[in-house]
Amino acid sequence: MSWIIIVWSMNAAACLTLASIYFLVWCKQREGWAYFVLSCNAVAGAALTAFELALMRAQTGEQYGVILRWAAFPVWAVVVSLVVFVRLYLRAGRPWLAWSVCGVRTLALILNFIFVPNLSYLQIISLKQVSWWGGETVSVPVGETNPWILVAQLSLLLLIIFFVDATIAAWRRGDWQRALVVGGALIFFSAVAVGEAVLVVWGIIQAPFLACFSYLGLIAAMGYQMSNDMLQRAQLARRLQASEADLRETQERMELAASAADLGMWLWDIVRNEIWITDKGRVLFGFAPSEKIDFDRFQNMLHPEDRESVLQAVENSLRTGAEYRSEYRAVLPDGQIRWIVGRGDVEFNGDGQPVRMRGASADITKRKEAELEAARQREQLAHLSRVTTLGELSGSIAHELSLPLSAILTNAQAAQRILSNDRGDLVELREILNDIVSEDKRAGEVIRRLRLLLKKGEMQQHSLGMNDVVRDVLKLIRSDLINQKVTVETELVQNLPTVSGDPVQLQQVLLNLVVNACEAMASCNTSKRRLVIRTRIENDGGAVVVSVTDQGISIPEEKMEKIFEPFFSTKEKGMGIGLSVCRTIIAAHRGKLWAANNLDRGATFYFSLPIKVSLVTTALRRRSVGSDTAEVPRHREAATTGTEKDSSKELIPDS
Repeated sequence: MSWIIIVWSMNAAACLTLASIYFLVWCKQREGWAYFVLSCNAVAGAALTAFELALMRAQTGEQYGVILRWAAFPVWAVVVSLVVFVRLYLRAGRPWLAWSVCGVRTLALILNFIFVPNLSYLQIISLKQVSWWGGETVSVPVGETNPWILVAQLSLLLLIIFFVDATIAAWRRGDWQRALVVGGALIFFSAVAVGEAVLVVWGIIQAPFLACFSYLGLIAAMGYQMSNDMLQRAQLARRLQASEADLRETQERMELAASAADLGMWLWDIVRNEIWITDKGRVLFGFAPSEKIDFDRFQNMLHPEDRESVLQAVENSLRTGAEYRSEYRAVLPDGQIRWIVGRGDVEFNGDGQPVRMRGASADITKRKEAELEAARQREQLAHLSRVTTLGELSGSIAHELSLPLSAILTNAQAAQRILSNDRGDLVELREILNDIVSEDKRAGEVIRRLRLLLKKGEMQQHSLGMNDVVRDVLKLIRSDLINQKVTVETELVQNLPTVSGDPVQLQQVLLNLVVNACEAMASCNTSKRRLVIRTRIENDGGAVVVSVTDQGISIPEEKMEKIFEPFFSTKEKGMGIGLSVCRTIIAAHRGKLWAANNLDRGATFYFSLPIKVSLVTTALRRRSVGSDTAEVPRHREAATTGTEKDSSKELIPDS
């Protein structure tokens, strides 16, 4: 057997072997259509090798023409399958260019069977026997070239352009290895095969068609790269299996930890509006094991009073990317109400749109019940403290009420005398009646304040100004201050930002601090009994600070913190709950209560309350400190009247 037959047979066998390998790979991975196309391409390459061997062994020109005509089929299959392979494997190449290559090559195939003997030659005059490759003799055609062969050669030129375009696109995309190995091999070996075929057809060189060798180099390069991809996939699969095992172990640990912490893990697919939740979470919310959950189902489970706040928290997280945090009540199918705390994070896509939210929820029903019980006990203790304080002020309060009542009685008796006189003065009578109405309102206002302080109820949050709280407390305790000969000065900042709180409880705090300050100055000379109440904005602009300063006995440093402990008192008959209740009230308002000794004598008690968020900016713009006059009601029957020291201070004088 000649060397030519052996070499070409080995070439064809190599192509068929590769075709079998990649066909089996495709059978295992049906989604990898590039393997199937490469397998078909290798079969066509083996057929092309067989036709080239037959052309070299042809005996007559007619036989050569027939073989060359039918060789157009494997050439067409190789060209078309290469185009499809590049589109599938490199994911590159302009579609219109790919269709152009296939279309022109198909036109060349049709013309090949129209012309006789084929598209390459109008006629083959003879076969020339050429000594080639170690003395072997091969047949080379001698004839007239068909000008329509330019159609076939145009398709090959377009094929090379298509390969160049696809290689450049893959390189720019960052797929450098595939672009270099596969794209480079396609361009180089195709150019060699096309160039050799053009030279043979146009009679420029006397040689057989040798496209099979270029094709073998091409199929070897593509096979190498795809085999390398398979090895990388196998390594990746092994790493993935190891990662999945670690992931499963991690998930099991997380589920164990979540179960131990009574956490329900959940994931909300925002695009699909689907919520995945663990079994613990389904039990937590009362969802059935197989129930499909979406955001509407979650909304329907929320307590009506909490639904709006939860939706606002979710909307804020989706809009700003902030952490989702919410506490709410869930209404279970059996009507049971359960308190839930939820935390979550939002994931966004490349366009900045929210796509997923993942987080955890926990049952805090017991904690909430404990908080509510503690709040009820705190309210009861605060109420007891208010009643105790008012009991200590009962004498002053009675005096505060006796003044308008005495005035009413005096005016009523004067009116009776006028009416008994036949010459009653109607103008004077009208003035007396006006005085009666005014004094009645004064007495009613005192009773109203007492009723508010004696009223027992839950803490109510209102927007209020601390300057108003100071004025109300001074009106209530005015008589007691006069009886104890305490002078009060107020330094209130104008345009003070509002705070959120319960006015009754905040009045209780300030009332308790004022009463304690008066008791601390009981042993001082009358001229030293000076009390100063100030309001200001904290340095960082986030809170309102109220301070009560006395000139009494300083607090020992070792007792500075103990005075706020329950049942600790520096007074002989004190219960020790006043300051403790005050600190509890301020803490419930998210504020602070503390004390400090003055430089000279006495102490100052401070408490701060956070400014309402919506007003923080306004407060910062109004940092200029002004003054506000604290007007304390004056009675005609009072022994003395107050004298103003300056525009920011108002005195309650000694009597």
